[in-house]
Amino acid sequence: QLQLVESGGGLVQPGGFLRLSCAASGFAFGMSSMSWFRQAGPDRELVATIVSDGFNSEYADSVKGRFTISRDNDKNILYLQMNSLKPEDTAVYYCNTPWSTLDWGQGTAVTVSS
Repeated sequence: QLQLVESGGGLVQPGGFLRLSCAASGFAFGMSSMSWFRQAGPDRELVATIVSDGFNSEYADSVKGRFTISRDNDKNILYLQMNSLKPEDTAVYYCNTPWSTLDWGQGTAVTVSS
């Protein structure tokens, strides 16, 4: 059964950090580029993408230098390390392929506030 389960969100103060995880199952995770998205309003924003072997990644300008995407293909887990968090990072975070080809998970909520 294809499944994406995001976790690791929470409430953090500005300047703080969080690490999100996405546990994937039911598809060839190790052969798929994967991305993190976030949604704070009506539109979902692409935040970061990593290729299947983990050696290349891309980031939205808004998170470049603060967020790091990584993956463990042995465990079928995608990660997003988020440092120097800002209030504008507040959103629900989701994982999917870069083309959003999989059913969306429930997401994990991140709130950055003092």
